Amino acid sequence: MNIPPQAPLHLIHRMSVGTLATHSREPAGFPYPTALPFAPTARHAPMLLISRLAEHTRNLESDARAGFLVAHAAGGQVLEGQRLTLLGSFAPAAENELAELARRYLRYHPDAERYLQLGDFAFWVMKPERMRFIGGFGAMGWLGGEDIDSLEPLAATDESSLCEFFDAYAGRPTNVELLGIDRYGCDLITDGTRNRFTFDNPKLTRDALKAAVIDCLERQA
Repeated sequence: MNIPPQAPLHLIHRMSVGTLATHSREPAGFPYPTALPFAPTARHAPMLLISRLAEHTRNLESDARAGFLVAHAAGGQVLEGQRLTLLGSFAPAAENELAELARRYLRYHPDAERYLQLGDFAFWVMKPERMRFIGGFGAMGWLGGEDIDSLEPLAATDESSLCEFFDAYAGRPTNVELLGIDRYGCDLITDGTRNRFTFDNPKLTRDALKAAVIDCLERQA
């Protein structure tokens, strides 16, 4: 196993759509895969906004265990890109987390506002237990769910403050939007295309994070 540091984490942040595989209720015993938009939580876990009427939601209510696949097809060649399969369980978001999760999810998927207004959709968050990462020849292996990140995540207030700093920065390219920031990188939209700016090393302090955001901005110019 030769997995580059934080490679699974960066892959989760690069992608906006994944494949959810639940346990089918009917017909029983079959895996039920479906493609869904998702956003990473502050702890880099997949967060879904799903309808209570959807088949996959009913499956999760019956059996919370699931798999979630994110993949980046380099040049359209799936086998040449990176893939991460997460195994774990999904649960509805706690009531005291809903406001912050909604703010975060809407930064990544602003069009989802209409789903929240319907009242039928709810946030479900995955708790990964195992992960299988494939990043190319020789760069593959199994990881524990806790191996994705050993650092304390940014507080929501710190991330919001850094997002405001990004937006207000003099000379910020108008074609670049910040979706989120963590200790390892920034999630961006550039001319409508999702991308990830990775830091050279984890940023442990607010000053280090601010300097990394400035570096990110200057490199986008």
